[in-house]
Amino acid sequence: MSTRTQHLSDQGVSIWLDDLARRRITTGNLADLIANRNVVGITTNPTIFANAISHGEGYGAQIAELAARGMSADEAIFEITTTDVRDACDIMRPVYDATGGVDGRVSIEVSPDLADDTDATTAQAARLWQTVDRPNAFIKIPATKAGLAAITASIAAGISINVTLIFSLARYAEVIEAYLSGLEQAKAAGHDLSQIFSVASFFVSRVDTEVDKRLEKIGTDAAAALRSKAGVANARLAYELYEKTFATDRAKDLLTAGAHLQRPLWASTGVKDPALPDTLYVVELVAPGTVNTMPEKTLDAVADHAEITGDTVTGNYADAHRAIDGLAQVGVDFDDVTQVLEDEGVQKFIVSWHELKDTVAKALSDPTGDGK
Repeated sequence: MSTRTQHLSDQGVSIWLDDLARRRITTGNLADLIANRNVVGITTNPTIFANAISHGEGYGAQIAELAARGMSADEAIFEITTTDVRDACDIMRPVYDATGGVDGRVSIEVSPDLADDTDATTAQAARLWQTVDRPNAFIKIPATKAGLAAITASIAAGISINVTLIFSLARYAEVIEAYLSGLEQAKAAGHDLSQIFSVASFFVSRVDTEVDKRLEKIGTDAAAALRSKAGVANARLAYELYEKTFATDRAKDLLTAGAHLQRPLWASTGVKDPALPDTLYVVELVAPGTVNTMPEKTLDAVADHAEITGDTVTGNYADAHRAIDGLAQVGVDFDDVTQVLEDEGVQKFIVSWHELKDTVAKALSDPTGDGK
């Protein structure tokens, strides 16, 4: 084990890899990361699968078989991605068993084309859950307005959900409400609450990218002093909200009935600004009961030189409030920032998804790769 990743794990942070490709499964790479980097979960998204299938090896035989069956690009993508997630779930199963279902999770996302369609999102979440057919899967649903109702419906049906693309505290409060409502409905329907799990993926680095762009345009010393502080501050305030909400009588009643906390997950933790420390969004967001899902480059940096000093979140709420309040004082509309990021996040996944469809459609039409 890496001493530094072990230390991070000892602080109550679950390390998940923000990447999946078939080569990680077939070469033993994923098993090695579990053994030597304390990796206890995996997240995927449309961009990750687009990169894996477009540039990775190991998909040719399956694509040829799917082409022979006359599958469309959409059908083929569903088959390919659920195969990878199912196989990764099997590799992760010992972690799932050892942690009582808390970790050992592999996430797969509903089609981003459905982000504004509650019923279609709910239906596809159920189909993904049934097709992967592993208790340690997570179905990812984006925290759009339409997604909130789908989250409640999916939790109510006993499906474990990774809520993704959360940027604002207001939306995060709605996500927790969707989870609690889903648990209440699941309980009423007779589901075993102890078998339903969820994480709430709060995005970090993209917040700094958008805010810093606006601060640079403002150009004052006061604005410059706030650069690269919003992402961490926003996430810390999300943890404050998490602590308060799950301490309410309503939440406690569900926990007493066997439900689990919906753990905060820090996503988008690879730094976008090369001037920033490459472990910034890890070392500054250490708190018990959290997940940090990292691209491999960030994971390697953490294993190599991260200085883990204990909880860096709960003692810094006042500073976090000052940082966010300071944005308004210099003229940054943070509500607009988070809405722009949500809209862009969905759109980026849609673009990646359609690029993936084009790639798979081409491969299906020429599965031998010889251009004939």
